[in-house]
Amino acid sequence: MASDLTAFIAGLPKVELHVHHVGSATPQTVARLAERHAGTTSVPADPELLAEFFTFTDFAHFVEVYLSVVDLIRDAEDVATLTYDIGAGLAAQAVRYAEVTLTPYSSVTRGIPAEAYCEAVEDARLRAERDHGIQLRWCFDIPGEPTMNSADVTLGVALDQRPAGLISFGLGGPEAGIPRERYAAHFAAARAAGLRSVPHAGESTGPQTIWDALRHLGAERIGHGIAAARDPELMAHLRDHDIALEVCPTSNVRTRSVPSLAEHPLPALVAAGVPVTINSDDPPMFSTTLNREYEVAAGLLRLDAPGVAELARQAVRYSFLDDHGKAAILTEIDDYVTASRSEVGEPGAPVDVEDRTGH
Repeated sequence: MASDLTAFIAGLPKVELHVHHVGSATPQTVARLAERHAGTTSVPADPELLAEFFTFTDFAHFVEVYLSVVDLIRDAEDVATLTYDIGAGLAAQAVRYAEVTLTPYSSVTRGIPAEAYCEAVEDARLRAERDHGIQLRWCFDIPGEPTMNSADVTLGVALDQRPAGLISFGLGGPEAGIPRERYAAHFAAARAAGLRSVPHAGESTGPQTIWDALRHLGAERIGHGIAAARDPELMAHLRDHDIALEVCPTSNVRTRSVPSLAEHPLPALVAAGVPVTINSDDPPMFSTTLNREYEVAAGLLRLDAPGVAELARQAVRYSFLDDHGKAAILTEIDDYVTASRSEVGEPGAPVDVEDRTGH
């Protein structure tokens, strides 16, 4: 029965709301770029060695490794290739729509002009939709750092270039020592320009970071947000104000934000009525996929096929896709569920949670 549910998830139409651009580079792509830039990078060009390279000791180490891969994206052609491959890879998992988090600051400060960067991601977005039928949209993400330069540059690129696929504004990187409230003016300007607010908060820090993101940044969804499980008042607030969390279970274990999958707070959040969506974050780096994350969630929440389908519907509802687009994907999900029932009956007992992260 578990294999039935795995197959059901693989074909289930889905959306992805929390996946990072550079963090989606496959080992093959990373190895190719590392070989191209051999002698000027610490990233190994051997795909087998990348597994060891991507074994993180803690969140700070993850950021260090992530930035070393960022350094491999050195021109507009690299950007376009990476972006197109992301779209193709998501489409192969039956993803119909994805909101991809981009960090233009990292590329612009490495010498790629902002205009060329935006043209590259837009070209790839249109080609991916043409070739694979997937809709890609962008969240421009401030990488949290001690200075405010990254925030100024990210906002400037967003407002000056305003690529057609850009729909939201985010804040990522380390949470500890990077107060959410100091970015209030940047988020206010982005929101005034029509961008939606989706900062990371409560991944590697506590509930207060989430409160700060809500109060100071006008967060409409929260990236990760798993620390909300420690604060009943916060969970009630998220429930009552219909603010969804972008939960990425395997990522939380790999970055040591959660000790193990068995201890993940997803069940507690759902039990409290907090809206959740399931996402993959940096899938190749964490040896996962969006389909695998749905399997993990099914195991944690003891879901059968109809329950998993409802998780997929929930992600559609909390996306920033327009109403027509949402309706189309929701209809496709309903049709898929109906067809699955007629073909194999009621597929899918819950998948047992197997901690494949090594913890």
